[in-house]
Amino acid sequence: MDNTNRLRVIFGDSSLGIRGESFHYIFNYGKGGLESLRKDGREWLYRVPRPTFWRAMTDNDKGCGFPQRSHMWIGADLYCRHYDFAVKRDGILIDKPIAPNNNQYSNEEYADTMEITFFYDTGTQPSAKIEMHYLIEACGIIRLTMRYIGQKGLPELPALGIRFIMPTYATLYQYEGLSGETYPDRMDGGIEGIYTVEGLPVTPYLVPQECGMHMNTKWLKITRNTTLSNIRSKTTKEEFSLLFEQMYRPFAFSALPYTCHELEQATHHEELPAKRRTVVTILGEVRGVGGIDSWGSDVEEAYRIDASKDYEMGICIY
Repeated sequence: MDNTNRLRVIFGDSSLGIRGESFHYIFNYGKGGLESLRKDGREWLYRVPRPTFWRAMTDNDKGCGFPQRSHMWIGADLYCRHYDFAVKRDGILIDKPIAPNNNQYSNEEYADTMEITFFYDTGTQPSAKIEMHYLIEACGIIRLTMRYIGQKGLPELPALGIRFIMPTYATLYQYEGLSGETYPDRMDGGIEGIYTVEGLPVTPYLVPQECGMHMNTKWLKITRNTTLSNIRSKTTKEEFSLLFEQMYRPFAFSALPYTCHELEQATHHEELPAKRRTVVTILGEVRGVGGIDSWGSDVEEAYRIDASKDYEMGICIY
């Protein structure tokens, strides 16, 4: 059989490697996700992408007591537990290919498609379940679907999606969606179009807080010109990009040099760490920011996220 246009699959003791002409992906069973995403020889991941449930709190959130009511979600965001995984080869479920089961495979294994699903437990009381499903096609496209299975008795969610941390600072990002900074209850001023944003700007609020969200996004392209090795960061003259595209419906995103936790830890901008990474958060659901007043009025009902309901989001990565 001609394997030219097929995926080459490496069944390691604790990881699954998938290769093609210009890409190489490594899924780590122990870490619960995609450990390495190399495109044209350049690495795009600094950490395994994980489900995210938190966004940095705003003055309006604090004014209505939202972080006190929903604080367990920050623990889930930091310590969500991966507890199982499943692998399919060409659509057929196979026995978990960990040692010693993986010894049945040769070093010349191929497939048209590979699928791997990771299962998570939020660790909240009560607990909710998350599934992260990766489908890799022979051309290198990753179709990533996240499913949240609702649980009654949980407080409202601040956000729901996936966080990607990239090794170096992006030079710019482009997207098709609404102009400016938008949230579910702050979209009327947004104009649909294709926009380019230089660097990773952080909105200069007096106190660092949630910022930089873009709603109703069809696609997002992140561009970098530096790579990271164990020795040094290397600057190249050539820029390189990674594209995120909607699968089922438009998504929301932010692209910042900080995680939501780093933003919340700083009371002034000079307390923020050096800008070294790119933090891309792709969200299927976002809580509104309110702004009716900052002294106790909650976000309107239509812009809240009910944790008892099921949610699903999907993106293509290439």
